[in-house]
Amino acid sequence: MSLKPKLLEAIVIGSGFGGAISCCRLAQRWKDQVLLLERGKRYPMSAFPRTPHDMAANFWSLPGDQAKRPKHVQAKTLRGMFDIRNFARMDTVVCAGFGGGSLIYANVFLEPPEQVFERSWPKGLNKTVLQPYYGIAKSVLCARPIPDWDSEPRRRIVRTELFKQFAQNQKRSSSLADICVFFGNDFQQPTPIGIQEINRYGATQTSCTYCGECDVGCNTHSKNTVDLNYLFVAEHVHRAQIRTDCVAEKIAPLNELGEVDIAADGAFGYRVYYRHLDHGLSHADARRVVVSAGTLGTNELLLRCRDEHGTLPRISQRLGQRFSGNGDFVSWVMEGKPPSDPNYGPVITQYTDYNLFKNHDPERAFILEDASYPAFASWFVEGLQPSLNPIGLVKKMVRILGMLGNDIWQNLAGGKWTGSVGTLFYQMLKGDVSYRSSVLLCMGLDQGDGVLTLRDGNLDLHWPQKTNMPLYNAILDAGRQFKRFVQSHFFIPMPTWFWPIRNNITVHSLGGCILADSPEQGVVSADKHNRGQVFGYKGLYVADGSVLPSAVGANPVATISAVSEWIAEGITGIQPHDDLGMSP
Repeated sequence: MSLKPKLLEAIVIGSGFGGAISCCRLAQRWKDQVLLLERGKRYPMSAFPRTPHDMAANFWSLPGDQAKRPKHVQAKTLRGMFDIRNFARMDTVVCAGFGGGSLIYANVFLEPPEQVFERSWPKGLNKTVLQPYYGIAKSVLCARPIPDWDSEPRRRIVRTELFKQFAQNQKRSSSLADICVFFGNDFQQPTPIGIQEINRYGATQTSCTYCGECDVGCNTHSKNTVDLNYLFVAEHVHRAQIRTDCVAEKIAPLNELGEVDIAADGAFGYRVYYRHLDHGLSHADARRVVVSAGTLGTNELLLRCRDEHGTLPRISQRLGQRFSGNGDFVSWVMEGKPPSDPNYGPVITQYTDYNLFKNHDPERAFILEDASYPAFASWFVEGLQPSLNPIGLVKKMVRILGMLGNDIWQNLAGGKWTGSVGTLFYQMLKGDVSYRSSVLLCMGLDQGDGVLTLRDGNLDLHWPQKTNMPLYNAILDAGRQFKRFVQSHFFIPMPTWFWPIRNNITVHSLGGCILADSPEQGVVSADKHNRGQVFGYKGLYVADGSVLPSAVGANPVATISAVSEWIAEGITGIQPHDDLGMSP
């Protein structure tokens, strides 16, 4: 007679913001009876790729995976950070790794206005309900504005001042953003740049070095990624089990005998089938499962369980609907007159309001944010100059030849070659394109009318771009205004925007498993007694960006985190605190 397998208390799939919060809060109650599965690997300090060879391989593509990705990625077996999906009218970027999207997010913690919650959100879930959970998440992630630089000139960020000047010119407001970056444990007295400390949760971090590498993985652990707070406490204090390099493939309910039974409703638990990328197929059983694989991962897994494997047939037919790209739009203004210096400082420092917080216009509401990018990328830009700007190259060569001619004349006339090496480097490097160029990051209230489905066995997205053109046109107009303000001749929308491609790019995929009051309206419950529970099942939850019923306009990390805290409290019955359960 076979023995009924022992059930874990919970399995959490994914380790981004939703998964990290769920794992930590559930482990606070059930300790080592909580298992987290993450498809990516760990990134200890200084482990993020930087060389051209390693950066070229820093993408995600597994054997047999037929998802539409860039050709040079799809043809290889790669287990890097960046998972790029190509859909019609929308390309998406997500992250694989222990810490999920927090490894590459732009640090901003920004609460959306109350009007956002009037856009398809359940009646009982609004800004007022979520406000305490915003506060908890903000404290855990240590969100704060950049430190003042009046007494420490090294902290001055030129582009912050430039964007503020532009906002004033446009009669709009520029506000310093709360960013989840480590400047030391004392908010009033920042730790000197580059000095390491133990944070309040026991992890070692470095006071921000202002290197501008936030979006490619912070090698100094100056970003407050969730592996340095929520997940650190879950693993090292509450003893949650963590398994990386594990891809969840199927979820099936169990019956009273502990056997897989697709007719069951989850009252007796679930079996999660997963594949360890080095050791093969395996499974684990638990009383409850929290799916936090990110918007694309969660929708794909649940769609496969319902429509391909047939193990979760009760899931609402609304699954996959209300997808949003959060209005993401990136563009560049090149070679303006005033300096921007986008290679220094945290990736985002401020936001300028365009009808999101004030004079709210739901058709054209967005924010404009500044952005940095790594210094090594500026060398790449300079290397492209011969093809991008041949006239500029000719001018630079004329300067260099003139300098060499003058030095040769001095040598012949006076027998002395003076300062040629230093002058040569100066003439080669002065006037670099990056120093006077700006990156414009925008996000806003798109219509959230995309649909995720399975097509030929692969995840597919239908994105009705035309319905969102009023927003995109307003963003493009702001970019042109910025170009005029800095006296530039070059405003370049994202490269995929040009005809005939005309694709959006989003790093903030939302929706598809939205919170609702009934299965006719959404996929998971917004009822305070069943928070985040999948309609039709007991003990099956979703906690990540996929549950948001609409775009939020602002960077969505704050709202994803607040909603995940709210859901976790419903599961555990424990009121959250920013000490993460470390206090006795």
